[in-house]
Amino acid sequence: MPPDTWTAEGSLNGPGGLESDTIAAIATPAGKGGVGIVRLSGPDSERILRRLCGKRVSARMATLSAFTDSAGEKLDTGLALFFPGPNSFTGEDVVELQGHGGPVVMDMLLAACLDAGARLANPGEFSERAFLNNKLDLVQAEAVSDLINSASENAVRAAVKSLSGEFSTRISALAEKITSLRIYVEASIDFPDEEVDFLSQGQVSLKAEVILEELEELLASGRQGVLLGEGIRVVIAGQPNVGKSSLLNRLLGYDRAIVTALAGTTRDALSEQVTLKGLPATFVDTAGLRATRDIVELEGISRTHKELEQADWILLVRDISGPALALDTELAMLGLPESSLSKQQPSGGPVFGNNMVIVENKLDLVVDKSPCRDDTDHQNTVAISALTGEGINELVELLIRLVGYKDQASGFIARRRHLESLNSVRAALLDGLEQLNTHAAGELFAEDLRQAHKHCGDILGHMSPDDLLGEIFASFCIGK
Repeated sequence: MPPDTWTAEGSLNGPGGLESDTIAAIATPAGKGGVGIVRLSGPDSERILRRLCGKRVSARMATLSAFTDSAGEKLDTGLALFFPGPNSFTGEDVVELQGHGGPVVMDMLLAACLDAGARLANPGEFSERAFLNNKLDLVQAEAVSDLINSASENAVRAAVKSLSGEFSTRISALAEKITSLRIYVEASIDFPDEEVDFLSQGQVSLKAEVILEELEELLASGRQGVLLGEGIRVVIAGQPNVGKSSLLNRLLGYDRAIVTALAGTTRDALSEQVTLKGLPATFVDTAGLRATRDIVELEGISRTHKELEQADWILLVRDISGPALALDTELAMLGLPESSLSKQQPSGGPVFGNNMVIVENKLDLVVDKSPCRDDTDHQNTVAISALTGEGINELVELLIRLVGYKDQASGFIARRRHLESLNSVRAALLDGLEQLNTHAAGELFAEDLRQAHKHCGDILGHMSPDDLLGEIFASFCIGK
């Protein structure tokens, strides 16, 4: 079956069209459970429901019924619910069949729905239809997926607020203020003979600066929302046998990675998720970086560098009990990405970016437990013992502080694309103010305001390109 496409008007143009096909999917997770749900949406939902139940089901009323296939053979007994459109999640006729949660039972019930005329839903297609039918904006639709994937209680609360429209309301209010200012600017341009020149008297600049202040507050909340929704990816790197796997095990609280005294034990990247005081984090243990001719180890080192390129943060683990090695020398030897270093200081020493923490491990083997080596000028340095747990709390606190995470419920959940669009709004406003204040170019400022408004629309899905919408909904689970 060919994939669905998007029309220029923003509607879904799938096989048979949005108004003619009915989709079905298992809405509960794979595996065994007490209850399983098959969901349908589309114009044939009620007809398929009657065929499986052998009777009409009252709207919005749970009805106990037997479910049968096309041959009349009983498949299961459960609850049937019918939600007529437009008063449903998708805005279409929606049916839910709640049966026993065995995977074979669910597959047979879904097969009966498909045999009766439905087609298998694409990932996220139920939420996609809700978006297309104006039941949800794009931010709210994304919040559905974020709520399902929440890794902490704060993330759940934030996702619920986004789903209820808190983030959307703030974006809409920002867009309205930008539009109002644009009308004000264009009125001043269209009527230049008025006694008061609003453009030259600074009133427009003042209004724009107020909008920028509100935008900065929104960005700050958005950054917290992104941390809650997406978390951080932290790669543990360093030379062989410095305690990277031991550090991963200590952070997780159980033995996940194999630890031996032999160098080069870890050959592949090993990732695990953990929540640090409400902050979702994925820690990645990697193969030790060193010169070697071992083909397997070389592949592991290659994968380590790929992980480093994708890392939000890097924990560079060093053996504080071993021979001292200048940090810049070690970084060059390890071949760490240039993003972890900025330009040289005038003194010739390295200036480190904010994406690296130096972890001096094996503190239990050191008599003089100083916080770091004399050769380490990096301010983001912490000494630990992965064996005893000493310094681990300080490492976690440092990482949380550097990320900028606050252990409190965010106003809403957010995604990186939201921050990118908000940053584009800010850039457009700043460019427009520059044109206005430097060149008195009201026309150019009006155009920048139009672009800022467009970026607000991108967040809510009003003006989002087709490929972005398809990518967003394709990331959802099937049945949602």
